[in-house]
Amino acid sequence: MNRATVLRYWLLPLMFAVPATAAQAIDLPTRKPGLWELKMQRPGSAGDDVSMQHCTDETTDKKMTAAVQPMATESCSKQDLQKTATGYTNDTVCKIAGMTTTSHAEITGDFNSAYTVKVTSQNENPLPGVPKTTSMTLDGKWLGPCKDGQKPGDIVMPGGIKMNIADMEKLKALVPKK
Repeated sequence: MNRATVLRYWLLPLMFAVPATAAQAIDLPTRKPGLWELKMQRPGSAGDDVSMQHCTDETTDKKMTAAVQPMATESCSKQDLQKTATGYTNDTVCKIAGMTTTSHAEITGDFNSAYTVKVTSQNENPLPGVPKTTSMTLDGKWLGPCKDGQKPGDIVMPGGIKMNIADMEKLKALVPKK
């Protein structure tokens, strides 16, 4: 998996959707333990839809947020998570590899059976292949207990690539430097 793929499918959506400031009083609920199917759709991007599975538990969800937090804190000048009548919104301004992205995420669902994250972004100085305006929807659906042989944190990505969120430090090394 190359750097652009990791950025597009994994790191950027996480950074824009996961609230990541320690000072915030609002926290998203943790997902129900078990196997979650995550479908990422980008309207107008034929063949760019991605599906992955993530085995998780409460500790793993918290570790994942903690792993993303330093990247987001370092890269994002604005992170504003708000509780709404239907869920949450998160507004961010982040700069990665010279590209500044202003994003608005709407997060809904019960985190026990399903949740949805809808992100719209405006990109200044976009990386090659990244449009100026993007939108992405991430649908999470609880499938049941994790499969035999899976442990919390295991992720099966497109093409059968398997990793564990404990490897997040390795992913950080793939983010292009400023």
